[in-house]
Amino acid sequence: MKEDLYISEFNPISTMVTKRTKIDHPKFPVIDAHNHLEIVGDYWMTHPVSEMLDMMDQSNVMAIVDLDGGWGREIYDSHWARFKEAAPDRFIMYAGVEWEKYQEMGNEFPDYACERLREQVHGGAQGLKIDKRFGLEFKDPTGDLIKVDDPVLAPIWETVADLNVPVTIHVADPVAFFQPLDKNNERWELLHLHPEWHFPSPPYPSFLSIIERLENLVKRHPRTTFVGAHVGCYSENLEWVSGMLDKYPNFNVDICERLDYLGRQPYAARRFFMKYPDRILFGIDVVPSVDWYRLYARFLETDDEYFHYYNIDPPRDVRWFIYGIYLPDDVLKKVYSENAKRLLHLS
Repeated sequence: MKEDLYISEFNPISTMVTKRTKIDHPKFPVIDAHNHLEIVGDYWMTHPVSEMLDMMDQSNVMAIVDLDGGWGREIYDSHWARFKEAAPDRFIMYAGVEWEKYQEMGNEFPDYACERLREQVHGGAQGLKIDKRFGLEFKDPTGDLIKVDDPVLAPIWETVADLNVPVTIHVADPVAFFQPLDKNNERWELLHLHPEWHFPSPPYPSFLSIIERLENLVKRHPRTTFVGAHVGCYSENLEWVSGMLDKYPNFNVDICERLDYLGRQPYAARRFFMKYPDRILFGIDVVPSVDWYRLYARFLETDDEYFHYYNIDPPRDVRWFIYGIYLPDDVLKKVYSENAKRLLHLS
């Protein structure tokens, strides 16, 4: 008998006998409000858009928000030409900010960024995406990492408010990504596969300091509509996210790529959805596919127990399982599409 076993070799097969609900597609029409048609994988950049539309129809997906437009005209135009021109009602494009220029331009940068943002929105962008490199990679004029609540950047958030578009903002990965990479780290396996996702402090800011600055940002700009990506960037602590939603009417969240956290706290997660049905947006943040939309629907719609949160067996980096939260129809409709329609001003 082998006494030791590598984690990579460990693949336990559950002996639990539990209900498995057959899901063909989400029960109600869906707007996938957080996806990347290029960054998460180039599948849909190399396959016909007609195939994607067929997949969307099969999955009851009425529209996908493509956050990959970025600030660059060339990138934005390529996505626009590929998706938006093929099916203008099925794809929504977001703008971006060229944060690399802040270090070189200094205090002149906000005016430049605001002008570029106005150009993108007037050209058809319907929102702004801020990714985690803001605060974790890009530098300010002093050579330090940009602070999420940097007051010099205030004109950008006010311009977003003037343009009446939402900001989907991602400023921090799971808490474990900021913790020491030792035997106590619950994402040990994933962080060994992707060491570039590890942000220990120092040299990076602590997780809590980033989250506190996110709150400062939302508080200082009450006219700006924020969508905190990945359950407000703190899916491990729904009490904190609830506090944000209670204090700031301009704050919302999406649920993308956090089934692993929401699904292992099903009681708290269900209470969260039931309390804030008007503030939660649907999204998956992985290469769109029938199987992925079915998995999210299983979590949201059923009371199934102890199933994989990822469409790989075993799940890609942790060995826990999740539980469904069986939301009622009125909540499902809001989460699946009605909240996104309201924030994006869709008919």
